[in-house]
Amino acid sequence: MGRFTAFRFTVDPLPEQVVVLARHTGASRFAYNQSLRLVKDALTAQAKDPAVEVPWSRFDLINVFNGWKVSAAAGRLLVADPSGEVAVVATGLAWRTEISSQVFEEAVVDLSRALAAYSASRRGQRAGRRMGFARFKRKSRDRRSFRIRQKTSGGRGCIRVGDEAARTVSLPRIGVLKVREDTRKLRRMLRTGRATITSATVSWRAGRWTIALTVKAADLHPDRQHPPHSDGDPTGWVGVDRGLASYVVSATATGREVFREDDPPRPLRAAQDRLRRLSRQVSRNKKGSENRARAVARLGRAHARVRDVREHFLHEVANELVQTHDRLALETLNITGMMGNHRLAGAIGDAAWGELGRIIAYKQAWRGGQWVPVDRWFPSTKTCSRCHTIAADMPLSARTFACGACGYRADRDLNAAVNLAVWTEQHHAQTRDPEARGPVINASGGDGSGPHHCAGETSPDEGRTPPPRTVRWRGRPRRAVFYEPIRSY
Repeated sequence: MGRFTAFRFTVDPLPEQVVVLARHTGASRFAYNQSLRLVKDALTAQAKDPAVEVPWSRFDLINVFNGWKVSAAAGRLLVADPSGEVAVVATGLAWRTEISSQVFEEAVVDLSRALAAYSASRRGQRAGRRMGFARFKRKSRDRRSFRIRQKTSGGRGCIRVGDEAARTVSLPRIGVLKVREDTRKLRRMLRTGRATITSATVSWRAGRWTIALTVKAADLHPDRQHPPHSDGDPTGWVGVDRGLASYVVSATATGREVFREDDPPRPLRAAQDRLRRLSRQVSRNKKGSENRARAVARLGRAHARVRDVREHFLHEVANELVQTHDRLALETLNITGMMGNHRLAGAIGDAAWGELGRIIAYKQAWRGGQWVPVDRWFPSTKTCSRCHTIAADMPLSARTFACGACGYRADRDLNAAVNLAVWTEQHHAQTRDPEARGPVINASGGDGSGPHHCAGETSPDEGRTPPPRTVRWRGRPRRAVFYEPIRSY
């Protein structure tokens, strides 16, 4: 068992099952909000009495919520005897038996993760932007979902696939749900022991109920994995350059182009006219009316289609790169800084470069391949791949690279991809496995998406020492200077 993956299916529930699913999503949101309310009450009490303990970990939060849901604070019943005396009987939540107890526990676990992220961010132990304190969930704003983890009793799990029919998923307290997609691959993996279900997440999104089964699966078959490379072999790297005019261009260090994708779907730009029209329909309806709710649902379905088209394209590109090359060098783009250009922000967001890097990373790990993020400050676009001369400037309008020293001319993106492969071969001994969370380079990115959070061909400081920037350590601003790494050219 070496990897985690997910199988997502579209649910086709019966009318009575829709009511049960909606009740479970509401119970999950209620448990999260009530647990957060208990935490805030404990913080208020601790401010007056330091001896009060605040539940923070998942175990403490689960114990506190389980104790609250059966107490008189959650529900009580007044019982009068014939003599006229009234007694208070603690009943707790009267409807808690209608909901799977795992729904409550998993919602509390989500709150514990939010609190842990907040604490780590305050201590400076979490990368990315500073996290705020957890907030209450709203039905109109947050996604409606709940999660159930797998529990086995008598050798039979509570989450089962194909129990009564091939295209069904069975959940506790809910029953058998029909799904639209084929479950043959998952059933075969479960039957042969190559996968085990760990949890099921049911969500309501864009007018559809979906169920995602998280599976702990075995490694891919050796025939589908890349052959291992010796640690001392620096060859075989393929540079991957990401852009807007040409979405992906990959090439070897010898200058041979191996893959190019020049026609991305650009789903957001293609759907702009429809999104504008649907947005106007939403704004023209009265808030709280049924017409506005229907208009919001239509707008949500349009955005969901944009997301699905983009995700399908990203997986196609990632599969093409990962299945054909076992060593990939990805440029490290400063997506956050590049989004500051309002003329290109829409196109950059539509390209989803960071998501492509994330998909390539885990798929390459599944196949036993390697990937390396190239130094963010390496000027791959402005460097000649033949004589390694760095040009003074390379505007976005110039689609052909022309070297003023040796006269070499090549496609802009192809030249950058070759330079990425060359850089990786020269620095192969100094790089580490990004999945080991080791320092790969001595420069950090700007979008907080890990070591592949993307690139620099349009960065104004490309090829130069980056300016000092202000960082925050425990709430106090400090000045930190990141120096340019030593070049090998």
